[in-house]
Amino acid sequence: MSGRKQFDVTAALDQAMRVFWQQGYEGASLDALGSATGLGRGSLYGTFGNKDALFRQCLDRYVSVYGGRQEKALAGHAGDPVRAVAAFLDTTLARIADPAVPDGCLIAQSSAQAPTLNEENGAHVRALVSAQRARVRAALGSAAADAQVLDELALYVVAVNQSLGVLSRAGVPHEELRAVTRLAGATVADTLARSA
Repeated sequence: MSGRKQFDVTAALDQAMRVFWQQGYEGASLDALGSATGLGRGSLYGTFGNKDALFRQCLDRYVSVYGGRQEKALAGHAGDPVRAVAAFLDTTLARIADPAVPDGCLIAQSSAQAPTLNEENGAHVRALVSAQRARVRAALGSAAADAQVLDELALYVVAVNQSLGVLSRAGVPHEELRAVTRLAGATVADTLARSA
């Protein structure tokens, strides 16, 4: 039928997301995006807009999939911030260990490239990192600790989480990444105990 999309838009978005995840914004050429999605430039532009708009949609898709898992992990341990943080970091380790997805983290990679992104994309990446920090901070909210300590811990947990993506992309073994998360969990528990 003329005028109707003859492809799965979500599947195409997932394939484009993988290209940005593997190659970064600069490395993701329109040819690479078209090849991965099976779409010509006209269909890419007609469906997703320009490369910048497609990149933002891919970031949002990434967050809807992997951020959703993190939100569920945090919510699954309401009232126990130490376990919530451990579960949150475990979701990152599970993604890293999944052989079906690229190494690293699209958000961490995009954060590192933020100075080369246009203003709108850079702001979008920063907003996604801020949203992750807010989710972690909310999970820490049940702890009997000073608000500033909780704010700093939320930033620390997000920093550890983002570094896991960077380290995995650099080839750091999973066992060593697991050790990082254990130390992070101990740091959170100790900080909360001292602050109580």
